[in-house]
Amino acid sequence: MVIEGLFYTKEHEWAKVDGDTATIGITDYAQEQLGEITFVELPAVGKEVKQKDELAVVESSKAASDVYSPMSGKVTQVNSDLESTPEQINDDCYNAGWICTIEITDAKVIDNLMDSKQYEEYLNGL
Repeated sequence: MVIEGLFYTKEHEWAKVDGDTATIGITDYAQEQLGEITFVELPAVGKEVKQKDELAVVESSKAASDVYSPMSGKVTQVNSDLESTPEQINDDCYNAGWICTIEITDAKVIDNLMDSKQYEEYLNGL
C-alpha cells in the first residue's frame, strides 16, 4: 500500500510534510520485508540529521534495519509507544507506527524524494 500525499525514499522511508515539520516512518513494503517487528531504537529528541543520515533502527525476527532520514532537520518528537508496542509499525505503518517528527531545516531536499506515483513505479521495478 502506497499513500498519496507522502514523500518516499528508495530505502522505503516515508515523510508527511506539514509546513516545516515532517513525520517520518517506514513504508508498508519495508515492514512486509522485515516481518514481525520486535524492537525499535528511536532517535534522541534534539538530534540533528541530514537527509540520508541514520535516524533509527528497526529490528524484526528476520533482521535489523537502519532507518534513514528522508529530511534534513532536528528531531522534535518520537513515538515512544513503539518502545512497548513496536508491532504498531506492522499494524499501521502510516499512522500509529510513525517513528518521529523532524523540524525541517532544508526544504530543498524534498526534491530528492519520490511522490506516491514515482514510488509505486519504483516498487514495480523491484
